[in-house]
Amino acid sequence: MGHMVEPTPRLLDYLARIGARETPEQQSCRKDTQARDDAVMQIAPEQGAFLSLLVRMTSARACIEVGSFTGYSALAMALALPEDGRIVALDVSKEFTDIARGYWKRAGVDGKIDLRLGPAQAALEKMIAAGEGPFDLAFIDADKPGYDGYYEAALKLLRPGGVIALDNMLYSGDVAALQPKGNAAPLAALNAKIHADSRVDMALASIGDGLMLVRKR
Repeated sequence: MGHMVEPTPRLLDYLARIGARETPEQQSCRKDTQARDDAVMQIAPEQGAFLSLLVRMTSARACIEVGSFTGYSALAMALALPEDGRIVALDVSKEFTDIARGYWKRAGVDGKIDLRLGPAQAALEKMIAAGEGPFDLAFIDADKPGYDGYYEAALKLLRPGGVIALDNMLYSGDVAALQPKGNAAPLAALNAKIHADSRVDMALASIGDGLMLVRKR
């Protein structure tokens, strides 16, 4: 077995400093959000850097985000997109996304982000019906029971060669239990489904809380 690093506080601080290049707006978004009771919902800075790199590596122009929270992940992707690039961001919370909009505006990328408030599955089905896309990249980081539906919809909306990144797919290790419980159960089921899915190439990486990477064939 390969060696896995223990995420000590010192190492997490090192990752925040060295594992990502952050703009002042990204730092503000991350640090302000860390003070919140629900800060656990925010991705780590190195995940933001990874998403940003994915945008550049895939030459993405059109992205989907399912679950925006206070805006860090969309900010990371939008900063990496070309001027004519866009992100369709889906979230149910006006409270969180009003905060997100502030950071997007301050960073000058709000024009690249098409925020749509409401249940994501319905929004994705509407996008499919309207013939939107094709999209290059999708990032899924929302309610865990909804992941399977978001995955299927994203596959329909992506171009061949497009990439889906799904966050929290190790769920603090709970997916490895003999009988995963709570949110870990649908995530473990989706991991197994993606592992066997001939429509895609896949790799489950221990980045953050587990990042499943999928490339549509």
